[in-house]
Amino acid sequence: MAEYKGVMVFGEVAEGKLASITTELLGYGRQLADELNEELSCILAGNRISGLAQEAIAYGADKVYIADDPQLSDYQGDSYSLVVAEIMKENPPRIMLLGQTSIGRDLAPRLAFKFQVGLAMDCIELSIDPNSKLLQQTRPVYGGNAWATFVCETFPQMATVRQKAISSLERNESRKGEIIPVTVKLDPARIRTKIVDRVKEEVVGIKLEDAQVVVSGGRGIGSPEGFKQLEELARILKGAVGATRPPCDNGWVPTTWQIGLTGKIVTPDLYIAIAVSGASQHLAGCSGAKTIVAINRDPEANIFKEARFGAVGDWKQILPAFTEKIKELVAE
Repeated sequence: MAEYKGVMVFGEVAEGKLASITTELLGYGRQLADELNEELSCILAGNRISGLAQEAIAYGADKVYIADDPQLSDYQGDSYSLVVAEIMKENPPRIMLLGQTSIGRDLAPRLAFKFQVGLAMDCIELSIDPNSKLLQQTRPVYGGNAWATFVCETFPQMATVRQKAISSLERNESRKGEIIPVTVKLDPARIRTKIVDRVKEEVVGIKLEDAQVVVSGGRGIGSPEGFKQLEELARILKGAVGATRPPCDNGWVPTTWQIGLTGKIVTPDLYIAIAVSGASQHLAGCSGAKTIVAINRDPEANIFKEARFGAVGDWKQILPAFTEKIKELVAE
């Protein structure tokens, strides 16, 4: 087998374009590859995606492996893991990066098992040890209450990276790279599942994961009607509304609004937490926010330990005045 060399990224495609996590991974991969003085490669799999190869190069890739085949139209763990593993065997990377997405969370463990190597999931920071040249993988532990750094001495070193952990590089159309078509050979008997229906999530306004401002409510909001006030504030700030688990479990808001360890991970510039106590499971989903503002009637609420700014009191009294002031500032 060839020597383990370079950084490889599994790129996701969404609606015919490179997903944002792909450009972010290419940015991180470019940084690591430059530190190692090695190449950055990207795997793109799907149907009718050959035109995206140059786009991946523009965002930092030196080589792009294109697996373009109708059998890869939809993501399925069985088919994708076989194709990606074959590319990795033929071109063994020193480091393999995937996104901490629904696809990455499924594909990465499959690949780690195939290669019998370790895997660090949900990393928020990656770096190269200057002495050993091994990948240092930092991720939240204990429900987000602490960070831990892991080093795996087997190759390829594998990690999934949280969305928004790093910004994408600026697109550079002048970059040159190599595009390598991959012949897909799949035995239908090895594909154990099939997609029988697809239900597209209806999103009004900005997607929660992409929002620069998130207004989030907890159990203390008390009812579906209370969330209407949060929606108004989010609309003024051109943001999105999120929630902790209890409001979702109680049916006050859609489950797609849930933020936390078992929900979505968000990293907005501004996170406004209203009647949110600050349980570790919820903080695991929003601790990456640049600024957290909290409103809670309990001065000892855990959320205040994470917040940069806070107001102690009944949100029903504080939020209307806060919203009116925001309206004034936006109108100026």
